Amino acid sequence: MYLVILTWLYVTLMMAVAEATSSTGSLLGAFVTFVLYGLLPMGIVAYILGTPGRKRAIKAREQAQQAAHDAQQAAQQAPAPIAPEAEPSPQAASATSVAPDAGGHAAAAAEGRLVAPVRKEP
Repeated sequence: MYLVILTWLYVTLMMAVAEATSSTGSLLGAFVTFVLYGLLPMGIVAYILGTPGRKRAIKAREQAQQAAHDAQQAAQQAPAPIAPEAEPSPQAASATSVAPDAGGHAAAAAEGRLVAPVRKEP
């Protein structure tokens, strides 16, 4: 990918040099030629061709964050060892309890065919 971009930029640079050194050319025309024929199109092409790599990087970062979050949740939910001869205090029981929605299910999941569908009155 980079080889094509670099060669096209080289071609447009040579076009700009030819424009600048021509008897009817100008430096402004050379600059416009290089920017409009070289930098702008190759910037767009590089952005489009780099999209899969950016998506892979985002997905890898999200998976790493999810793994860290899962490890943190597992560490917080690990039960503390309780001595068999001692009764657990209410503070210790509430500290090791699990949140009510820690089951991983949707809060308002459909109940299957047991619930009749809601529709308008005729």
